Amino acid sequence: MPPTQAADAEDTEPIGPDTLAIDLRTAVMKTSRRLRVEATGDVITPGQYSVLAQLDSRGPHTPRELADREHVQAPSMTRIVNALAEHGFVSRAAHPADGRQVQVSITPAGEAALEEARSQRTAWLAQRVANLSPEDRLTLSRAAHIMQEMIAR
Repeated sequence: MPPTQAADAEDTEPIGPDTLAIDLRTAVMKTSRRLRVEATGDVITPGQYSVLAQLDSRGPHTPRELADREHVQAPSMTRIVNALAEHGFVSRAAHPADGRQVQVSITPAGEAALEEARSQRTAWLAQRVANLSPEDRLTLSRAAHIMQEMIAR
């Protein structure tokens, strides 16, 4: 059976870990891409969203730290930070431990833009989930909890 057909297998046929891993990876990546593209909005790009989320959850960072976390080159992060600063979504200040470096922080306007983007993503996904049967919603709910537990281990 091809790996992408594991979901179509009968309930009694066991699904191997490798096949399930491929199916999960594919589904998670496609869903993640769609969420980024469909629901980021016109205010911020997916890359800007990711940087704002990092700053919101982890506090101030240098552009180099942000580039490392986002797996992008420093010039790309500089462009992202500059665009966010132009919109007033981040502020720059001297690093408290090393005045030669700049530290980037999220502003209240950045927090609001991040919350708006998160709300758009939730609404986009909620529309798709609403079209599912109650049984499928229950299955997805169970799968979401299982995935969260699996990642926490």
